[in-house]
Amino acid sequence: MQGVEIVNVSDRRGWNEFVDLPWRIYSGDPNWVPPIKKFVRRLLDPAKHPFWKFSKRALFLAKRGSQTVGRIAGIVDDNYNQYHREKSGAWGFFECDNDHEAAAALFSAVEEWVGAQGMTFLRGPLNPSTNYEVGMLIQGFERPPTFMMTYNPPYYVSLAETYGFYKEKDLLAMVVTRATGAEMRVMLNRTAQRIVEKENVRIRNANIKDFRAEIALMKDLYEAAWSRNWGFVPMSADELVEMGENLVRIIDPDLLFFVYYSEEPVGFCVIVPDINPVLKRLNGKLGILGMLKASLLYRNEIKGLRGLLFGFKPTHRQLGLPLVAFDWLNRLHMQKTQYEYLELGWNLEDNHDIIQFQIDLGARVYKRYRIFGKPVGTGNGSDFD
Repeated sequence: MQGVEIVNVSDRRGWNEFVDLPWRIYSGDPNWVPPIKKFVRRLLDPAKHPFWKFSKRALFLAKRGSQTVGRIAGIVDDNYNQYHREKSGAWGFFECDNDHEAAAALFSAVEEWVGAQGMTFLRGPLNPSTNYEVGMLIQGFERPPTFMMTYNPPYYVSLAETYGFYKEKDLLAMVVTRATGAEMRVMLNRTAQRIVEKENVRIRNANIKDFRAEIALMKDLYEAAWSRNWGFVPMSADELVEMGENLVRIIDPDLLFFVYYSEEPVGFCVIVPDINPVLKRLNGKLGILGMLKASLLYRNEIKGLRGLLFGFKPTHRQLGLPLVAFDWLNRLHMQKTQYEYLELGWNLEDNHDIIQFQIDLGARVYKRYRIFGKPVGTGNGSDFD
């Protein structure tokens, strides 16, 4: 067998190999959902995507002779490091054959690169931060992922652990179906109605015609709700506009709403249709149909929802307002009979209150993702058990 060569992506040919590799890695895997190549290229392009205005990245390929057997991105997010006062680098966009030598060479290349940037810790996978796709699937391989959730072969876990990465944090995806939690939904509705009658609470749907203003409001609420969470990093205004412009193509306006208390916005919820069945049909290509037209054409194949964002200002969580929001969401879910399931994810594994709350409403854990970490310069092998 030929040895492994690590190549720094610096030309169009390497760029194409980096983007195209997953189609070979996942050939024959019925649960893999191909990403849209156009969106992957934009997300990784420092000249186009706003994430790179404050971040740096390097792309590496692992080759055996003429065949590309793996890829990885090294990432330094200056916003994250300033916010958390850390010197952390990240690895992401990792794909690899079941080849421990190639994987170790890729991880080593990233570790060396982030070390050269002055970083002292390395974590991943982040694609490219916790505001995007994140985590390695370690449980729940029997079902395909929902929109903006990761997927990988089971052997990836061994590739990371053999190199010396250890568990830093697990993320849980919960699922609730129309058939589960009926009794609890009745109790939730009664409680929510009492809160609404007692307090000055109202819910309004987002105004899609003025989506930029709604994005600005979501940014304020998101930062207030999530700022103390592990791994949180504020999104820049440009990042939010970018994400909003992508989401508005697929959003169900009823499923994006704000919660007001005494006419003050204190919480919000963003639920999107799980368009992964459509993405699978497109197979990485976004032609003249476009995402919106494709979603309309294949809308009968969209059977579920993905809970993307949900949060309340800490000052208002104890008023029972999340119960009001969940009741509203549950009733919408029951009314919209085309949606068979709702995935609530991801949740930090130690966010016990919200996990138990979702379980009480009939949800169950059905997928688990892991973020790995290791100090830079500690070598590879089984150093961390």
